Amino acid sequence: MTGCVAIIPARAGSKRIPGKNTRDFCGQPLISYSIVAAKNSGLFDQIIVSTDCEKVAAVARRYGAETPFVRPAKLADDHCGIGEVIDHAIDALIGLDQKPDYVCCIFATAPLLRPDDLERGLREIECDTRFSSSLAVTTFDFPVQRALRVDQSMGLSMISPEYQMTRSQDLEETYHDAGQFFWIRLSNRHDPNAGQKAILIERMRVQDIDTPEDWDMAECQFRAVHMYEASQERESSS
Repeated sequence: MTGCVAIIPARAGSKRIPGKNTRDFCGQPLISYSIVAAKNSGLFDQIIVSTDCEKVAAVARRYGAETPFVRPAKLADDHCGIGEVIDHAIDALIGLDQKPDYVCCIFATAPLLRPDDLERGLREIECDTRFSSSLAVTTFDFPVQRALRVDQSMGLSMISPEYQMTRSQDLEETYHDAGQFFWIRLSNRHDPNAGQKAILIERMRVQDIDTPEDWDMAECQFRAVHMYEASQERESSS
């Protein structure tokens, strides 16, 4: 059987939204949604939260995650990359005589994550050996080729003026990280030639949560999505 471990990074520090990972989001701590989605997927032998904060760790354990190690302070500041955090977690697991075949990094700020999204992410790299990892992505809601630059005098100019007269429907679709999860196959995670598979997430289920405004938008979006899904269920059962 394939061994899979989920790692949920959740440091204590958040300057713009203090206590973000354990703050109440539509009735539950924000991090709980990621833990529950991982549990409900049935994919994981372990669901581990990597944190430097005992409060976060206690909430994580309450919702069914494990906290077998403490993240060191040097990996919990604003300058630390997610790759370093995941490498530390994997090394910690290996030190505990555990070496999964696949690791999934699930972000703590993904309340609209679905278990079947996680399953798709794993299936794609199990079935296609050209890819050693997969990443949840979504489409930009506006053509990036039409991006504008604002100078010091508040003057506007196009970053790519060659697209000024191009119809929107003729511009290439572009994507960005959905901020929900990525999968890694451990056997070739450092192979520079291994590709990354896109796992497309609907834009209505993606929202960054970095500022108080983002938080308010995410809660509105969360309620709207659940109201829509409930109405769809009622229609299908009637």
